Amino acid sequence: MLIAIEKTRLHIAKNTTAQKKAQLGQFFTPARTARYMAGLFHATGHKNCRLLDAGAGIGSLSSAFIERCMTGDLAFSKVEITAFELDHLLHADLAHTFASYAEQIPLGYEMIGGDFIEEAVNRIQFGNNKGYSHAILNPPYKKINSNSRHRALLRQVGIETVNLYSAFVALALAMMAPGGQVVAIIPRSFCNGPYYHPFRSFILQRAAIRQIHLFKSRDKAFKDDSVLQENIIIVLERDGQQNEIKITTSTDDSFLDLVEHIHPFGRIVFADDPERFIHIPTLSAIDEIGLNTGVHHTLEELGIQVSTGPVVDFRLKSHLRNFPEKGTVPLLYPIHFNGQTMEWPKIDIKKPNAIQRNGETEKWLFPTGSYCVVRRFSSKEEKRRIMASVVQPKSFNDAEMLGFENHLNVFHENKRGLPEALARGLAIFLNTTAVDECFRRFNGHTQVNATDLRLMKYPSRAMLIALGNATKDMPQEQPEIDRLVTEMQEA
Repeated sequence: MLIAIEKTRLHIAKNTTAQKKAQLGQFFTPARTARYMAGLFHATGHKNCRLLDAGAGIGSLSSAFIERCMTGDLAFSKVEITAFELDHLLHADLAHTFASYAEQIPLGYEMIGGDFIEEAVNRIQFGNNKGYSHAILNPPYKKINSNSRHRALLRQVGIETVNLYSAFVALALAMMAPGGQVVAIIPRSFCNGPYYHPFRSFILQRAAIRQIHLFKSRDKAFKDDSVLQENIIIVLERDGQQNEIKITTSTDDSFLDLVEHIHPFGRIVFADDPERFIHIPTLSAIDEIGLNTGVHHTLEELGIQVSTGPVVDFRLKSHLRNFPEKGTVPLLYPIHFNGQTMEWPKIDIKKPNAIQRNGETEKWLFPTGSYCVVRRFSSKEEKRRIMASVVQPKSFNDAEMLGFENHLNVFHENKRGLPEALARGLAIFLNTTAVDECFRRFNGHTQVNATDLRLMKYPSRAMLIALGNATKDMPQEQPEIDRLVTEMQEA
């Protein structure tokens, strides 16, 4: 039956407009992923199964769960399914799926076409909740406006969140019986960032994380729908005792290169982290930068600040110049940097090289000096997320001020340059493989925000300066950088 459902899914994916997909925020689960998700439930002593499938689509996830039950791997006297699906055009396919299985096993089901958030909030508030034993979810991905009706409904049951997918998971968890299991495929974006802090706190207070699966490729989990989102599969147990967490990874939904590691909870959610970031290690090694005893300083302790480049070019367009001229100062974009090499002015680029210095632009400029800069955006094909470079003031002749475009993050001291050795040492540290790996554990985006860099931990100021001095005339080869930083940390 799941094979037939998969054919239907592919047909719908091909013939559904991008506008409708975006409107509903729903992307159907491929059969291989559905089977993998169904396989993550562990057997319990429950005689009856009460399964919640919110955002059921054409029934791929419920089907995978039922087929696992039919093998005897999950044994229940009866399976009762509550399936929510807002798109009424899918109800006929969904009903056909359930009716086919009901002829083979003891199966009861109800299909609800209303709004899941509204129905779930009503059930929780008025005591009509069944107390589900299992939930399998591929919830919709769509932002929730702060003044929307959905946001108001969620607040009535103590849920504060910014996206439908996190709302669905939180509601499902709230509707579970003690010991109930939730398996959901969702974007990784909730793992960090201030907007999802209430959601992280909600699930960590009410459930134990049993497993997280990460797809290494950003575009393979829902490739038929062209979704460029880094997705994870998470397994939660309502009121469970938190202990070690299984972390698995695979490149795509073939799961052919699946790798598994077990990590203590304290390595996934750091005990001293008030933001409750959820880290996803992709290595088994314990010597990552985040666990090194010498790397525990905040930027505030180091006397360093980091800011997003303040020059937003389209807002200051009339003041930009392709090349330096009288009355202008250098304007730096990511394109002016290539590793530790800086080229300014740069010929044959579509970006300006200079900005006028006047009363309207002065407040957006920095005094000329040595700065460490990090590109805010990388493409999904690039191997590194953090790419740090050093601004070399000798390149600017007599220019007194500099402009940093908005696609750069700038490390500075009270809007002034850093000592040259400190800027260089900071860039070397940020360019290590260990830092990049550490950053990837809690950031599922190609974007590197100033807030992300502010929350990281760093070596001491003295060590960064020593690192900068030691690498002044050294070729910037990755193995050599990693070796030197490791040796300095161990010294």
